Amino acid sequence: MSHQQPIIGVLALQGDFEAHRKALERAGAKAVEVRTAAELAGVDGLVIPGGESTTMLKLLDRENLFEPLRRFGETKPVFGTCAGAILLASEVLHPAQPSLGLMDLTIERNAYGRQLDSRIVPLEIEGRPSEAVFIRAPIIRRVGSEVKVLAKYGNDPVLVEQGRHTVATFHPELGNDGRIHRQFVEKVASQTNGQGGK
Repeated sequence: MSHQQPIIGVLALQGDFEAHRKALERAGAKAVEVRTAAELAGVDGLVIPGGESTTMLKLLDRENLFEPLRRFGETKPVFGTCAGAILLASEVLHPAQPSLGLMDLTIERNAYGRQLDSRIVPLEIEGRPSEAVFIRAPIIRRVGSEVKVLAKYGNDPVLVEQGRHTVATFHPELGNDGRIHRQFVEKVASQTNGQGGK
């Protein structure tokens, strides 16, 4: 990268954070694991990986990270995948649960049911072929007027962005297309360098 290399954290409380860390490094970022508010304060952007969203909420509460994470997302980019997407939404269904409310989305947990417990499907991202690994995926039921849909599976949005934030209901860290992580790294780098540093 021509500018300062961004430092991107991966929330490492649960889920496949190691795969995200490697994907971010391949995309040109310095990737670090984040487990505390102090570690969160040292990064330019954050990835919230998949896992189990209710368990993740309990761990965030236990580590007193929920509020610091919400404040972090008010000024810095966050990328949520699967359970991470659920945490970024403004409304969660099936059942309702707390969320960070950083994106104007309504998302339903485990909405595909057994037929899509785990599957790799072809996908088109902004007109180019890709693939998506779904594992007990949530469904985005509503997107707000400022949310941009980047990819759909059937009629359902599966990759969306709003301002500095991005969510995917699948697992891009497990696929063979590094574009999504590269785009997030570029987004973080652009914001970081545009501010003249952190």
